[in-house]
Amino acid sequence: MKVGVYIDVVNLAMNGGFGMRYEVLRAFACRGRGEAVRLNAYVSFDATRAKTDTDYKLKQFRFHSALRDIGYKVIQKETKWFTDETGARFAKANVDLELAVDALLQSTALDRVILATGDGDFVEVVKALQNKGCRVEVTAFDNVSADLRREADLYISGYLIPGLLPIVRDGVSQKWGEIGGCARGVFYSHDSAKGFGWIRYLYAIDAQLWRTDTRESESPYRTLFCHDSELPAGIDVSSLPNRNVLFEFKIVDGTEKGKTKAVDITAINVRT
Repeated sequence: MKVGVYIDVVNLAMNGGFGMRYEVLRAFACRGRGEAVRLNAYVSFDATRAKTDTDYKLKQFRFHSALRDIGYKVIQKETKWFTDETGARFAKANVDLELAVDALLQSTALDRVILATGDGDFVEVVKALQNKGCRVEVTAFDNVSADLRREADLYISGYLIPGLLPIVRDGVSQKWGEIGGCARGVFYSHDSAKGFGWIRYLYAIDAQLWRTDTRESESPYRTLFCHDSELPAGIDVSSLPNRNVLFEFKIVDGTEKGKTKAVDITAINVRT
């Protein structure tokens, strides 16, 4: 399977994805022995600032170099400055057009296209790519267009992809999905009267994401028990399960042998 990845870097960074691991996104996109044909990262660069801010210039250079080291082509859009009617200056560096044109032109050589953005302006691009025979998948973090999610063949929150956005607690990076480690997931079942429910999380990047039933041996998902007493304050348990509320948790042994439970839980109220 030929794969193309198109990343709106600024959109992700400004909406929950700062610190994302780009090599993990590549691995996710190419799951099931996919071949990365196009890996495009669209970035902004403030040339005016770079002339006087050496630290900014050096950080951007290192970031772009790191992307190239793992196989991405960096498409740079220069930031332009404008002044509004009040005299206030503001910057713009919109990469939408470049990303859309590249994805459409290059789609003839692709089977699967990953759009890493939450921008609703790409809804028509998704439709056009699908009409060309591509499977289109979308991943992003916060402020993801509902129309974009609906139109994609697959939408998965970046928070839920193992290792894409590292979990750091007390300054220590946590191992994803293992007992003693952490993960993020959603309630798929909850009983408010009994005060507990079950959380499902993606344990490993796998081609068979459709196998959500964890009773199947080939499912890449796992489930764990969660008592309401472990939930953070402010959670309306009567609204669970709710796909727009993700949870980050530590995984520990449960009371039953071979079972696990979630503790030290925090909520991620995904902005939409």
